[in-house]
Amino acid sequence: MRLKGKVAVITGGATGIGGATAQLFGSEGATSIIIDYNEKEGHANLARIKKAGGEGEFHQIDVREEAQVKNAFSKIAGKHGKIDTMVISAGILTGAYSTVTELAEQDWNDTIDTNLKGTFLTAKHSAPLLTASASSVLLIIASGAGVFGGSSSYAYAASKAGQSGFYNKLHEDLPNTRTHLVCPGSIATPLKLKNVGQGAETRGEDPEIAMTEARESLGDPMGIAHILTFLASDEADYVRGIIRTR
Repeated sequence: MRLKGKVAVITGGATGIGGATAQLFGSEGATSIIIDYNEKEGHANLARIKKAGGEGEFHQIDVREEAQVKNAFSKIAGKHGKIDTMVISAGILTGAYSTVTELAEQDWNDTIDTNLKGTFLTAKHSAPLLTASASSVLLIIASGAGVFGGSSSYAYAASKAGQSGFYNKLHEDLPNTRTHLVCPGSIATPLKLKNVGQGAETRGEDPEIAMTEARESLGDPMGIAHILTFLASDEADYVRGIIRTR
């Protein structure tokens, strides 16, 4: 088991890439601590981890609210005293396929607050616990969109580009924590499938057919989870920087 005895926290750990990562971390011996707003799916994923023989816990919070984030990490500190691996994966995509003149301010605010402010607050309150670990890893899940290429959403692209800039500064403050910005390509997550459906609707096509085809052609979240598990392990001690996947 590559992560035996490690304490791992995964925001957005209920579904998608975060959900798959929480499961795989658990199977590799880590205590998978899921942080997510989605209470139903959060408990369901924790149940899957435990059924497979893993250990974990779930904290239902909104990563946009500092008081909630601070409280969750205070509880983690009191119980575990450290974090060995922090995965920042919570994210949303709103305002897809809107032109800059059509984009609603609320869509912009919701996406920036969740994806970028949530990254800041999570990093802020996990940093002391990462420092308390003898060997810690911080993984920020950004996207090819907004970092290497375009996006269907101005807000999403800006939030992911912002995560990249945030990462470039953050690793200076955490010199003893191995940090990575991970930029997955098109992965069959609930967020991406919804986006595919919206795109089909704008083209006058059947969204259900588009999402069914996408499930077969897009990447598997578990594939990204395997990459994150490697990066979280001691085997990746020599790896640094930005990781881009197709």
